Amino acid sequence: MRLMAVHAHPDDESSKGAATLARYRAEGAEVLVVTCTGGERGDVLNPRLDRPEVWAGLPAIRQREMAAACEILGVRQQFLGFVDSGMREPLPPDCFARVPLDDAVARLVTVINEFRPQVMVTYDETGGYPHPDHIRTHEVAMKAFEAVAGTSYEVSKLYYTCAFRREWFQAMHDAMGPKSPMGPVLAELPDTPPKWPVTTRIRCEEFFAVRDRAMLAHATQVDPDSGFMLHDRDVERAVWPTEDYHLARSLIPVDLPEDDLFAGLR
Repeated sequence: MRLMAVHAHPDDESSKGAATLARYRAEGAEVLVVTCTGGERGDVLNPRLDRPEVWAGLPAIRQREMAAACEILGVRQQFLGFVDSGMREPLPPDCFARVPLDDAVARLVTVINEFRPQVMVTYDETGGYPHPDHIRTHEVAMKAFEAVAGTSYEVSKLYYTCAFRREWFQAMHDAMGPKSPMGPVLAELPDTPPKWPVTTRIRCEEFFAVRDRAMLAHATQVDPDSGFMLHDRDVERAVWPTEDYHLARSLIPVDLPEDDLFAGLR
């Protein structure tokens, strides 16, 4: 079994589907994380590390964080070699979002040809949130999937991650009761149904601790005293023991819903 997760920046692999990667690696699958950019224009989100020397060395620091997180997850990782676009307009001319799409697709196709994944995971067309690199990652992954279809190294299935949806926050909020930290998040999230429904739920609650360690390895990007790190993990294991996906493309027959990214391939 060979699984490829295509992400935009260092830390995305740990915040969106890391327990799934760890589960399949534990089952003996070959797992490769492809990171399109180095996160060079990212922010320092951990107030403990918001210091001039950290900002000055951020590109190298994020590479070290990436290596540490992937060692924790037990997965391989490869940078595609593009430069973070940031979110300030106008976008820099050297950034990933401005690279000709076909050039970026060609790089990913080369990696696919070398690794030969059966399954790919990436974002939907919104990117999960409107960062230009996340949107471009979706475009690159979809075109690469299409480019190799019908060849000897085609990818059988492609999934969108369904991380951080309102349903998850609501379930956690309801389960944690008055002490829930989810209220402010729910107040900001739309209550309209997502465009892409969950088709595939992967039980991976025994790997949530590994996921958390991988997230914390991205120390510049994660504040251990706020946000996702605050909720009760025992509640999460009881209420929502899965990481969830939408099967966006399949070149093999499938029966939905699924509980395995490799359903039909084993």
